[in-house]
Amino acid sequence: MIEFIELISSMDARKKFFDVYSPELKTEIIETRNSLGRVTASTILAPHSLPNFPRSTVDGYSLQASDSYGASESLPVYLKMVGEVSMGAEPDFTVKPNQCAMIHTGGMLPKGTNAVVMVENTQILKQDEIEVMRPVATGENIVEVGEDINFGEELIPAGKQIRESDIGGLMAMGITTLSVNQLPKVGIISTGDEIISPENELSLGQVRDINSYSLSAIVSRYGGIPQVYGIIPDEEETLHEIAQKALSECEMVLITAGSSVSYRDITSLVINKLGKPGVLVHGVNIRPGKPTILSVCKGKPVIGLPGNPVSALVIAKLFVVPIMERLLGITYKNPTATITAELSVNLSSQSGREDWIPVRIVTNKQSKYKAEPVFGKSNLIFTLVKSDGLVRISPEDTGISAGEHVEVILL
Repeated sequence: MIEFIELISSMDARKKFFDVYSPELKTEIIETRNSLGRVTASTILAPHSLPNFPRSTVDGYSLQASDSYGASESLPVYLKMVGEVSMGAEPDFTVKPNQCAMIHTGGMLPKGTNAVVMVENTQILKQDEIEVMRPVATGENIVEVGEDINFGEELIPAGKQIRESDIGGLMAMGITTLSVNQLPKVGIISTGDEIISPENELSLGQVRDINSYSLSAIVSRYGGIPQVYGIIPDEEETLHEIAQKALSECEMVLITAGSSVSYRDITSLVINKLGKPGVLVHGVNIRPGKPTILSVCKGKPVIGLPGNPVSALVIAKLFVVPIMERLLGITYKNPTATITAELSVNLSSQSGREDWIPVRIVTNKQSKYKAEPVFGKSNLIFTLVKSDGLVRISPEDTGISAGEHVEVILL
């Protein structure tokens, strides 16, 4: 029977792995409109200021602010209107003292003006004259040149995943193509004589494949391209052949099951045949997910995940996702979605072991969040289906008391 090489903490396991693994990133040019979720390969600087002309934020009249000083409803200021600003064009006239020009939201301020009075604070006396019933300050109701972004300023740093707002900002600057890091292909292999395809009818002793699909979803969600290599029987030679193929075609390989402490554990044997340095970590002091394998073969990560679906998903979150971030070249991380909630019951834990507990989020009459643990064995996938997030119990603690506030990492 193959025993664990050693049981180490998840933090030490990640350090041991990343001390050895450093991916080589490849880049490509894509259209900005299709860049959602992609990672910038280089820093993007502003090619010009935005806005590149002073413009109005309201409908009203452009004027010299000092001409409005002292204006009130009982003692308005009278100004001569000398023109109307056309949208999308530079005004071909200059506004002199005691004059104004009609302007619409987004219109360019004509020369000689430095503020806009809102139309509702004015009144037209005749075709070319208005009265102003409220004073405005210099810069009021306008956006100055470069107020949004200045020429040469950093728009988006290298290593950042593009969001919806980023695409809008880049388009506003006329940046229609981007250099991004290529999406990594991740090979997924599910092992086990008892595993069958979800389309098939179950016989006694069989279970449908879960991990291929849930892991594919995680890979897709975090920016990779899943490549599923099917269900492989518990045969060392067959697994080695498929793993070799996956390693040659992908940037990372995930193998589920076959990493338990048993005579059927062939995963670590196969991984060590794939290339140096091979297995780096075999066994992490964590529940669920103790029989985890972290390895690097020929410069590529090969991860052995437990066969139990809850364990596989928890380990994927803790180890596969950070590796995905390295493969994508993410160096600027967007915040992780978490909430703070009050724990509804006591949770116990073994000192020295890191525990991850699925929880359901409910609200009470005061609209405050409560975290209710969803108890179940790690081979019961609906433990996670019924959950909204995970609560971590650190190795230093022996549990968390009911009523304490905990951070919930949303699934």
